[in-house]
Amino acid sequence: MSSPAQWSPVSRVVIFGGTHGNEMSGVALAKHWLKDPSELHRKTFMAEACLANPLAVEQCVRYVDTDLNRCFSEAVLSSPESDKDPYEFKRARELNGKYGSGSNPFDFVLDLHNTTSNMGATLLCCSDDDILAMHMANYLQSRSGNHSMPCYNYLINIPKKDNIYLQNIGKHSLCLELGPQPHGVTRADVLTRMKELVNWALDFLDLYNQGEEFPSFETDRYRVLSRVDYPRDSTGEISAFIHSELQDKDYVPLKPGDPIFTNINGEDVFYEGGTVVYPTFINEAAYYEKKVAFVLNEKVRWKVPALKLASAADHLGSH
Repeated sequence: MSSPAQWSPVSRVVIFGGTHGNEMSGVALAKHWLKDPSELHRKTFMAEACLANPLAVEQCVRYVDTDLNRCFSEAVLSSPESDKDPYEFKRARELNGKYGSGSNPFDFVLDLHNTTSNMGATLLCCSDDDILAMHMANYLQSRSGNHSMPCYNYLINIPKKDNIYLQNIGKHSLCLELGPQPHGVTRADVLTRMKELVNWALDFLDLYNQGEEFPSFETDRYRVLSRVDYPRDSTGEISAFIHSELQDKDYVPLKPGDPIFTNINGEDVFYEGGTVVYPTFINEAAYYEKKVAFVLNEKVRWKVPALKLASAADHLGSH
């Protein structure tokens, strides 16, 4: 294998729900599996569930002091404890200590999220060299067929040293970002779809552990280019809103000259870029505070090499 981490079987798997306490599909599933983990059992391993931000879940808010999913930087994780630390800094260190730190972090992290944007089932990878995660995403897509909530491969390529997300603490990881679903609300169709995808993900890891070979493939991936803020007036207030022709058009090609914002008087703002791009996280409720109206992406064709668990003899023979 090209990476030693992909030689070892996957034995320790954690499924995080409630990283954001008002994203209810992951919250509901984590609570369910904590009470009855039998569904997480596979022939070659037993996954475990974790409610990542229990205090935010209790209050049904995204976070208590600061966004937990931005707290896994090396600076935060390695800094000494302080009584003045935000709650999420303390929780990040706890989670990293249990699932990530040291020489033996968990083999695979699944992080469950909801978005208010119309993004279907987005399979979010943070690294372009996590071959195991990319094969998992391809497996989920192949199982989905013509499902009414399609799967999209999404890449935020971040060097591991700069990765601030929870999923970064594992050897391999995939984030499931499902929507649209309002924050603080559970939709049965979105919850059911997430449960299905998690079970397929565990099935995939079980097949991998049993030595099944997954052939090389090519796929479309949406790779982040930039984040676009709302138009603002001289006081910093938002002065225009997502245009009706852009609303709910996640992953739909955005062409130069297409309308993207409109103000309260009906005056439009148009996309002035020079190329076709693909917007995502359009009008995401949680991103207002981050000054992000939507994210612009390019669609790239990606070739992924074959994957097969090597035997001990194969591993020793490669050295």
